[in-house]
Order: sequence, then C-alpha cells, then structure tokens
Amino acid sequence: MDLMTEVARVDLARTEELSAGARRACRDLLVDVFGDDFGEADWHHCLGGRHVLLRVAGELVGHGAVVERQLHHGGRRLRAGYVEGLAVRADHRGHGHGAALMVTLEALIRSRYDAGVLSTTEAAAGFYAARGWSLWRGPSSVVTPTGVEPTPDDDGGIYVLPVRAALDLDGEITCDWREGDVW
Repeated sequence: MDLMTEVARVDLARTEELSAGARRACRDLLVDVFGDDFGEADWHHCLGGRHVLLRVAGELVGHGAVVERQLHHGGRRLRAGYVEGLAVRADHRGHGHGAALMVTLEALIRSRYDAGVLSTTEAAAGFYAARGWSLWRGPSSVVTPTGVEPTPDDDGGIYVLPVRAALDLDGEITCDWREGDVW
C-alpha cells in the first residue's frame, strides 16, 4: 500500500463547523488547484452544505462539498446534492484521493437527496463516469429572476447520479438560479 494512502484522513463537516482557518485553507486549496478559473462566486457555491476534507500527514490536500440545489425534471421538483469544489492538490494526485473524497460525497448524496448532480470538464468526465455518474444528454436550463432560460453552454458537462428519482437523461433538466456559473 502506498504510504500517502496509509496516512490519508477524510473528515466531514458542515460549513458552519469549519473554523475560519479551515475555511481559509479550503479556499486556498481550491484557488491553488483551479487558479484563475476559481472566483468568489465559485467559493460561495461550496458553502452551506457539507465539506469533505482529505488530509495527508495533517496537511489539507483534497476538498469536496455537497450543497443542496433544487432541480426541475419531468414535471417534478427534485432535491439534489450538488458536488462543488472537488479538488486534489497536483502533488497528491494518482493516489486515490479523489475517489476517497467521492466515496464520502456519494454516501451523503445517497442518504439525503433524490439525485446527485455535478458539472465537469471533458478532461474529468471519465473519472465520474467510471464511478457510475451518467452524462445528462438532454437540454439544460435555469430558472432566472425573469423566467426559464436555456443553458446550452453547459450541455455535455452535466453528470447525474440517480438515487430516489427516475431520470430521463434525454429530457430537460432545470436548475435553480445562483450567481456565477449556474451549473
């Protein structure tokens, strides 16, 4: 077994349970991993749910969060566990840390939500597909303050994990409004 895996520790906490230092460390990790692609709105998307923190020898090297979102699909409202801020520091990749974070995130989703949802890049899509997440093939949209608007730029990057709700992956899916990237 790899030494890095042996000393890895996964902790779970609600946003309000994280100390100011822990919140700062999480945000710093995400900025380090995503660079200029990670802004203030992205950080706010990670807050208000549950955080999974992965430490190696006491140092934070991985983070993921699940926040509740409301989706509309097939004439129903669904409570979704939305995965945000999943990241592993570059020097700690390839040791199963991303999978370790996802095990805990998926358990949270399965215990509390109708479905899991996330948005990803093409480069990371295989990671999620291998874990049983399915590509949403239908059109996506968002409920804005002025009505429902299509989000075609997000099509092809939305993945779902069915839990309690039957999902038609070719149907339309609509998310609730938020600042920044809506998906």
